Amino acid sequence: MSAPIFVLSDHYENWINLNPLTLSKPISLLRIGISTIQEKWKLYAQETPQIKTCVPYLSKWDTWKPEPNHAYLLVNSCIIPNDLLWQAIKSLTLGQSLYHHEDLIASHIQVGKEVFEEEIQFDGQVMQINNPWDIFSKNEQILRQDFAKVIAKRKSNPLSQNNTLIGPQNELFIEDGASVEGAILNTTNGPIYIGKDAEVMEGCVVRGALALCNNAVLKLSTKIYGATTIGPHSKVGGEVNNSVIQGYSNKGHDGFLGNSVIGEWCNLGAGTNNSNLKNNYGEIKVYSYNKKNFINSQLQFLGLIMGDHSKCSINTMFNTGTVVGVFANIFGGGFPQKFIPSFSWGGSEGLTKYRLDSALEVAERVMKRRGKNLSVDDKDILKFMYENSQE
Repeated sequence: MSAPIFVLSDHYENWINLNPLTLSKPISLLRIGISTIQEKWKLYAQETPQIKTCVPYLSKWDTWKPEPNHAYLLVNSCIIPNDLLWQAIKSLTLGQSLYHHEDLIASHIQVGKEVFEEEIQFDGQVMQINNPWDIFSKNEQILRQDFAKVIAKRKSNPLSQNNTLIGPQNELFIEDGASVEGAILNTTNGPIYIGKDAEVMEGCVVRGALALCNNAVLKLSTKIYGATTIGPHSKVGGEVNNSVIQGYSNKGHDGFLGNSVIGEWCNLGAGTNNSNLKNNYGEIKVYSYNKKNFINSQLQFLGLIMGDHSKCSINTMFNTGTVVGVFANIFGGGFPQKFIPSFSWGGSEGLTKYRLDSALEVAERVMKRRGKNLSVDDKDILKFMYENSQE
């Protein structure tokens, strides 16, 4: 039998727990550290894993087309790879499944053939993304692992002499086409990765760990406090601490973003700030799409979770542990409520439902500015989410 085909498989419980970040995409396309989960597995498998979604309206992302008598390695898409784990998965034979305690990691199956399942326990380290806030709280550890994997046996481009580097030189990696001028970079507490064609403008002060991905920009005098990922084609200014911006999103001006996850195609208006710590220093409750209620995150620091294509106006203030769905448009004074449903229009004085034609029009306009088009499949996903949003 030929080698099994590698598939990243979404499970519904995992997928809904990661809403709103996964409302418009499968789990494996989430970014944490330097790359998306799918891109991480590609480095280990030396092939692009196929994707199996768990909800029909996201089927545009389904690349797994199971064929009878073919063998497949189905891997839980919440799992972050490492060397020992990949070796254990590759060693699975037909009918075997790999578990970490009670959590299923991977199964070796053959379509159309029933095989007695043998459970194998993996005793090594397993990193799993279970909730949206895991993306920033586990970002530093995963970024360090990604950095070591991405730069292995490669040579960084040089740092120009008009910058100041504090800390180990080998903890800084600059890809081709990147521009870093007049900045202070500190690698003492973590690595700094500057992606292809990214730009760090003059006056920026950066403390690792940081991943500035391809074509991303740190604007003049930006302050980065570490454990932060700025996804591709994003523009960031102001003050950022322990946050992950998925990609194609802007926080282009002053304001604080901390302990937060921002989806794709979002925009935070000038002067937008979020609280990431309660006045009583207690644990933060946050809205769960699975429980349809607020749950205890067991975190003392938790800022803003924002789904794809959401926007806010200048001087918006987000309270501790605020969750914003997809395609929301937030404006006005005061603090909006701590859960803002998808397709909301308004702010602290009340919310109405965003018009579908307006949401489509804005999405097309925003994506066109980055040379992207809103496809027919994208529009179908948007329409489905709009018609079925009942928060």
